[in-house]
Amino acid sequence: MNSNASQQAYDRGHTIFSPDGRLYQVEYAREAVERGSPSVGIRTDDGVVLAARKPVRSPLLEARTVEKSHRIDDHVAVASAGHAADARQLVAVARESAQRHRLRYGEPIGVESLTKAIADHVQEYTQTGGSRPYGTALLVAGVDETGPRLFEVDPSGTPYGWRAVAIGNGAAEIRGFLEDRIRQPHQTETKTKATASEKQTDGIGREAGLTTALEALATTVDEPLSTDEVDICVVDAETASVDLFSSDRVSDELQAAS
Repeated sequence: MNSNASQQAYDRGHTIFSPDGRLYQVEYAREAVERGSPSVGIRTDDGVVLAARKPVRSPLLEARTVEKSHRIDDHVAVASAGHAADARQLVAVARESAQRHRLRYGEPIGVESLTKAIADHVQEYTQTGGSRPYGTALLVAGVDETGPRLFEVDPSGTPYGWRAVAIGNGAAEIRGFLEDRIRQPHQTETKTKATASEKQTDGIGREAGLTTALEALATTVDEPLSTDEVDICVVDAETASVDLFSSDRVSDELQAAS
């Protein structure tokens, strides 16, 4: 059997490992994410910025109906890349997990706990027969007792913590841009280890983070970004609240970043 035929045999089911330990259906799901319009997340000292480019395929399409960022709870939001329908389902799962935690414990869910709950759900669909992996990735942004937090959940169900990250089409180029623009936290030999109660600081403010996110998105297109194709969401650290920008505010931010 040639290699191509062998691959076709192993990619017919996502619960079967290939001889070299790969799950082809999960890799195909990652490819679906890479073909989606990009989303960028940046953790700042004042909160977390999410910016996403919306796929507005026609001037006849109502841009406001294309949602790339979503409020999950008062203190948590997500941005997606990949299949929009899959993202909607994961948003529903995340909202249910957050509300269940509030009802059970009388307090907002931790950002990392919510991320792991989403990741557990996604991972289950990589090993359960009669289903398929989710063809979407999420950026989970929020604020908890440790400060602003930013996580990524990929189609394999693996959560990653980030200071700044991009998912979707052109993510590698955007990450390179972010690595060049966002400085590393200063570290010295005498610096003591941070305790769990200490807030994380990244040396970048909210406005600078927002400008950087929009500039990063602009690297994926040849023409200037338009108001209709950009979604902006900010989770504020001081108020622990989610701020979804209106089209007028998006327009103002694009002008300020240009």
